Amino acid sequence: MARKNKIRKRAQTVTQNPQTTSLPKKQKRMLAFIALTSVVTICAALILGAYAMINYRYEALPKGKTAEVVFEVPRGSGLSSIASRLEKEDLIKSAFIFKLVTKLRGNEANFKAGEFIITQPASMSKIYETLAEGKAVLYPFTAPEGLTSAQIYRELAKVETLVNDAPPIPKEGTLLPETYMTPRGMTKSALIKKMQDAQTEIIDDLWKNRQEGLPLKSKEEAIILASIVEKETGVGAERDVVAGVFINRLKIGMKLQTDPTIIYGISKGEPLYNKKGQRRTLYRSEIDRKTPWNTYQIDGLPPTPICNPGAEAIAAVLQPAKTDYLFFVADGTGGHVFAKTNREHVNNVNKWRKIERERQRQQRGG
Repeated sequence: MARKNKIRKRAQTVTQNPQTTSLPKKQKRMLAFIALTSVVTICAALILGAYAMINYRYEALPKGKTAEVVFEVPRGSGLSSIASRLEKEDLIKSAFIFKLVTKLRGNEANFKAGEFIITQPASMSKIYETLAEGKAVLYPFTAPEGLTSAQIYRELAKVETLVNDAPPIPKEGTLLPETYMTPRGMTKSALIKKMQDAQTEIIDDLWKNRQEGLPLKSKEEAIILASIVEKETGVGAERDVVAGVFINRLKIGMKLQTDPTIIYGISKGEPLYNKKGQRRTLYRSEIDRKTPWNTYQIDGLPPTPICNPGAEAIAAVLQPAKTDYLFFVADGTGGHVFAKTNREHVNNVNKWRKIERERQRQQRGG
């Protein structure tokens, strides 16, 4: 009995003193912290290792033959579609890695629309740089001087690299004719705005330094007169003289009397044809017909430009030649002969008509 009591006391002692068989709470927390830190460290090491491997593949230069490949990024393309196409065209090995690194670096929204030349072999990093920061392949579009806005608009329709967003035909005389370099995917609206901005820049600059005493009240009137000069001569060396003739006429209140304005009033600048479909000159009835643009019938300038003048024609109008000429007529060589008096002009006209008759005779076979 005494022995049983001793056993019970020992059991009670063990029960009442649990510290003799378990760790203190502080030690437990320390061990848990160490374990968690170890797990985090291992996970971080794995993540860093994985990223290092991914980054290595992203930056690695693959082997292969040197070649240039044109890759198009359509307007509105997202990262996924770009990466998938790059992989499909065998320009990168992994669309997943390309997308992942691009997102991690915060570059997802930096792609530009257009066509880009990728020089192979190239790392994914270099390809991204080309598509996001490189210069797109550019295509020239030339708007010749002297076309109406409707005619330039029709030329735009022929450019396959432009996106047709169906802009309205721009106002007459608001486009600057020259050659524009355009990327594939550029909208027609964007190109039209570029042409309008270019004209605004030209007229603003030239207007500041215009010749004193010009009978032009505004930049708009300068463009109107420049459009007439543009249609009257394609010879650069005589533009300022032609402009001087019209400036002299405006100063003395003399009608401009220029054929291209009559044509614009009839057909808005489209060529005139006879019933046989052949190009023709003006009829007397058309010269006598009064329209807002017929400068044989109206005083001063017409209400709008009759075409889109080039920079040289605008410059000629704002810095015209200072002469006493009031008349000019074609000389048969592509240029014009000028006169100060009506008598001189009539003689020049007769010479021109003789040249025309001779040409017609030769065309008929003698």
